[in-house]
Amino acid sequence: MLTLQSLCKSYAGQQAVDHVSFEILTGSIFGLLGPNGAGKSSLLRMITGITMPDEGKILFDGQRFDPLKHSRRIGYMPEERGLYKKMKVEEQTLYLARLKGMDLAEARREAKHWFDKLGMDSWRNRKVEDLSKGMSQKLQFVITVLHKPDLLILDEPFSGLDPVNSEVIKQEILELARKGTTVIFSTHRMEQVEELCREIGLIDRGQLILEGHVDEIRERFKEHRYELQVHPEPAELSPWIVERRGSSLILQFREPEDAATVLRVCLNKGAEVKLFREILPGLHEIFIRLVEKTAARNFSLS
Repeated sequence: MLTLQSLCKSYAGQQAVDHVSFEILTGSIFGLLGPNGAGKSSLLRMITGITMPDEGKILFDGQRFDPLKHSRRIGYMPEERGLYKKMKVEEQTLYLARLKGMDLAEARREAKHWFDKLGMDSWRNRKVEDLSKGMSQKLQFVITVLHKPDLLILDEPFSGLDPVNSEVIKQEILELARKGTTVIFSTHRMEQVEELCREIGLIDRGQLILEGHVDEIRERFKEHRYELQVHPEPAELSPWIVERRGSSLILQFREPEDAATVLRVCLNKGAEVKLFREILPGLHEIFIRLVEKTAARNFSLS
């Protein structure tokens, strides 16, 4: 659905995006990650046609990206709320749907469908300024998906939502992807990325420093740590124990073969092994590790 080829963007001599390239497959949910000021917003502005790249190329569904031609196939939900506070909920929804090319009758049908689905029907004739933060967020989501975009860009879509409504919106995102919508999901919440995204790209200081399948990335950064629950605890395990968490032992191995050695020790001692699993790092841990490493490298160069 989307191909970025060596995109660059500068503002007042400051490089915001530095030769970023990646592909996003149709129907996938791609996590775009990075610390504040990393270049994510600049990248999203180019993908939506708000700004144009200084260098590089964007392909949309196999064609050279044309903002005038392709913008109606994109739904963009920015982190900052862009709602007109004095307009009524339904009035604003229909107005923005018309700007995306929908006729009024179709827009009314789709609005009713989403209002009913998300429990918003009783708020149709209320002004936007009367909405809670969570209800405003649901309204922004409805406005973003109403015209059935092929590419859906969501920047912190769960901001302000309680756990129940977060789960509702999460399921809607997954359902849209199952039906073929391509989703770019930008957030600082790594647990949400692990739940929703199969592939991610990590931007830092304008550069793409990590990209790939979530499971492959976690496997790539593993450190041979294991969790073990065993009774009784053989004394021979002590050289590998680095932490105790309740009934679990956290073991650190230098070599992958050490895992088999520990199991043999336990079995030879007649101990009961209740749990033995490898601990793979989460995206949050990988994110912090890479960003700190990049910062340290740039500091040393300066």
